[in-house]
Amino acid sequence: MKTKAVRLYGKKDLRLEEFELPEIKENEILASVVTDSICMSTWKLANQGADHKKSPNDLAENPIIIGHEFCGEILEVGGKWSHKYKKGERYVVQANLQLPDRPDCPGYSYPYTGGDATYIVISEDVMNQDCLIPYNGETYFEGSLIEPLSCVIGAFEANYHTKNSSYEHHMGIKPDGNLLIMGGTGPMGLLAIDYALNGPVKPKKIVVTDQHDDKLNRAAKLYPSQNGIEVSYVNVKDLPNQAEKLSEIVGGGFDDIFVMIPIGEVLTEATKALNPDGCLNFFAGPQDKEFTATVNFYDVHYSATHFVGTSGGNTEDMRKAVALIENKQVKVANVVTHILGLNAVAETTLDQPAIGGGKKLVYTHKKADLTNLAELPENSPLAEILSQTDGIWSKAAEEYVLANYPEI
Repeated sequence: MKTKAVRLYGKKDLRLEEFELPEIKENEILASVVTDSICMSTWKLANQGADHKKSPNDLAENPIIIGHEFCGEILEVGGKWSHKYKKGERYVVQANLQLPDRPDCPGYSYPYTGGDATYIVISEDVMNQDCLIPYNGETYFEGSLIEPLSCVIGAFEANYHTKNSSYEHHMGIKPDGNLLIMGGTGPMGLLAIDYALNGPVKPKKIVVTDQHDDKLNRAAKLYPSQNGIEVSYVNVKDLPNQAEKLSEIVGGGFDDIFVMIPIGEVLTEATKALNPDGCLNFFAGPQDKEFTATVNFYDVHYSATHFVGTSGGNTEDMRKAVALIENKQVKVANVVTHILGLNAVAETTLDQPAIGGGKKLVYTHKKADLTNLAELPENSPLAEILSQTDGIWSKAAEEYVLANYPEI
């Protein structure tokens, strides 16, 4: 079977190509990809090329398919997996395989397993790690947002707290505590707000920061105070003594802090805002391997402040995310701000920081330029469809694209 896919050959060298997929083996699965959402991690991968820890050293000779937030349908199942997976089933993939002997992951490491393609061969590594997960949601695009949601779930569960005079760790954010999300208006920040409001462990107060009023206003509209949780949105661009001012909003410090941007000064301010036994999660992934920030180790010693960092979720996090979306407990559609076809993936991936906005959703079988949903012509069919959901991407909008946009 022929596929069209965006492959990485080296630093900033992304190419849309058509090529023949090999016949699947007994331990592999053939699948279609319908949607993939573009992650900033793929931008980092494209910038680093073979220097990225998950990419092969011989990219120029053996390119990989990029994209790891994808959803589609199973087309053919190798004999080894016929007891577990069936033709026609929808699927999602937990890309963070956590293989014991190598860092390989879909979208980073494989020549035939990645999200920015029309058809793929799913490596046996995915099934062996139980990372091919059935998905029964109403839309494909929500399936593509399960992986980023799983990263948020993993981060929330990685935080921990202790009892005074005890070394026992209690995993997760603090119930009824104060939660700060710094740089929290990007897609991952919005998912974190959503999960904090609707997940199993709820804080009492949430503060979200950014330096752009438009982003803060949009987030406040999407996620107002609810479920007994008070949510505040603060522009910190010209805010002196940031940690002190933010702490005043909640009448004290913060029990959990998530830092969503890799800026040393922001991390330092975050450490100043921690309560005793407070936990800071450095969620953002820096490109610089020498990235550092100043930390007050007096507080680490005497106030038992602590720090964690998370990169991706695990399979259990993925299954929890699937359940949240299938049961409509979270609204991941809120983070979609752009759509595009496979033809626009390479340029969009490399230009992500300049484009801004939230998630860029790829319909892999379609040909379409990058489209900002907020800038759709008023009388266009998509604009009329989205007027029913206040501009939020929807099942009806997806169905329109799948039925009417030209094939790639």
